[in-house]
Amino acid sequence: MLPTDQGTQITGHAGNNYVYIVRDQKVLVDLKGGGPVVPRADEVAPLGLDASDGYRIGTRDGTACYAFSVPAGTEAPEGMSFTGLRRSFGVLKPDDYAMAVRAVGTLNWDRTCRFCSACGAKLTRLADIFAKQCDGCGFTMFPKISPAVIVAVERGSTLLLARASRFAENLYSVLAGFAEPGESLEDTVRREIGEEVGIEVKNIRYFGSQPWPYPDSLMIGFTAEWASGEIAIDGDEISDARWFTVEDMPLIPDKVSIARALIDEFIRKQAMGDGL
Repeated sequence: MLPTDQGTQITGHAGNNYVYIVRDQKVLVDLKGGGPVVPRADEVAPLGLDASDGYRIGTRDGTACYAFSVPAGTEAPEGMSFTGLRRSFGVLKPDDYAMAVRAVGTLNWDRTCRFCSACGAKLTRLADIFAKQCDGCGFTMFPKISPAVIVAVERGSTLLLARASRFAENLYSVLAGFAEPGESLEDTVRREIGEEVGIEVKNIRYFGSQPWPYPDSLMIGFTAEWASGEIAIDGDEISDARWFTVEDMPLIPDKVSIARALIDEFIRKQAMGDGL
């Protein structure tokens, strides 16, 4: 992935390029043809974008894709709208949505990584690698990615779901937490589950992963089995936790999240009769 194409206009001969334009964590989509699509460079010419102001984040169907951040007051061109990523899930085509997630994550890093963490001097973008370099001490800073585990813990025909203190009323989900230095992801699973609900787990298995650009997480999903202990919530991050059957599921996250994918997989296994 090339961070920039210095001095390359994204209109004219490059006007076919896809542009992922982000304002306030929302991505610009073109609505003129009915369903939302990501616009091409020529279609956003009034915004005056130049490749050296953004990031080249990959290609789709052999066509370059660029990510740009625009100020909060920027108005969408006629027939277009800025739309949140959550609302775009299942509406944008999967490749478009995945690239939009990459764009938001890239621009979050660009916005928050402006000064050297070693000496405090200003950072300059590098043209040949996806990184920034300190003007003072020469330290190179790459995009920050924060790994977090998210775990579906099963106990027979029940699934452990919890309500975080920050959740909307009645919303429950599987447990999650960030990895700490020196931990394996499996160690993180054991620690987070123990800290938040006081039980021990076994048979930890990888499920899948999902980039989560709020602002820079990588969610790594696992399944696990209850091993011992009774639920004892921490009372801080977790306000309630229970074992739920398929028949008494509470309000759960929407389908944009890997949390929902883990819950849906539990429901599928129970329906097929191959639960734990």
